[in-house]
Amino acid sequence: MTKQTRTDLQVYSAIAMLVAGVGLSIAGFVVPPTGEISDSVLMFTAQCLVYAGSALGINVYINSKFSDIKRQLTHNQNDNDDANEHGNAG
Repeated sequence: MTKQTRTDLQVYSAIAMLVAGVGLSIAGFVVPPTGEISDSVLMFTAQCLVYAGSALGINVYINSKFSDIKRQLTHNQNDNDDANEHGNAG
């Protein structure tokens, strides 16, 4: 499984869980007794939101950390290249 496939799967599953949670919440208002949502529906909706938040949040966190590491390695490489150029010139 490629990194892009895994990322797409995380995003699609998070969106599906959001749709399921919102859909069940709306259904909870419509079915008798109208206007009352049972505790199990609220719990499922909360779990859907937690899953979606964690799936999307982990992806953003990992991508930002990889970007930081890449930027730091590039910066260190540039510093080493500069030091080698000045050392060889003298």
